Amino acid sequence: MNAARRAVAARRVSLAGARAGVAVALIALAGAFAPLHAQTAGAAPEFRSIGTPAAVLYDGPSLKARKMFVAPRGMPVEVLSIVGQWVKVRDQAGDIVWIERKDLADRRTVMALANVYVRSGAQDSAPIAFQVERGVMLELVDTTAVGGFVPVRHRDGSTGWVRVGEVWGY
Repeated sequence: MNAARRAVAARRVSLAGARAGVAVALIALAGAFAPLHAQTAGAAPEFRSIGTPAAVLYDGPSLKARKMFVAPRGMPVEVLSIVGQWVKVRDQAGDIVWIERKDLADRRTVMALANVYVRSGAQDSAPIAFQVERGVMLELVDTTAVGGFVPVRHRDGSTGWVRVGEVWGY
């Protein structure tokens, strides 16, 4: 085999090895996210809301961990795991942080993903009861969806039905 052919063969082996390495890395990465995916794909996600006026969210399950941001009362979060008195949660932006369990409420809220019409009934043809802007939090009156809608209450007391796909936290 001449030098040119040996160089091409060596390059092919090198590329094949690199591709195999990338494949192994992707498989390992997928494995790292498998528990998270299994929770959201296999079972309904568990949501809670912030129960204190201002809850500090950390990058780890400790008061000594780095403080990431402060969440307002009522903000919905998805529960990913619980370790003692700490809860690993995901917010609407996709950030994964830790919060003390005592700072979460059982009361459920949802957050409008865009400007949303809240209807007087659980159907698109129902009259509009009121409208909320993106980011407004609404309390879930009941967690049972009817025809793709859930009943909600605005903090001013107005009630109605919102389409599940237009809010985050359900």
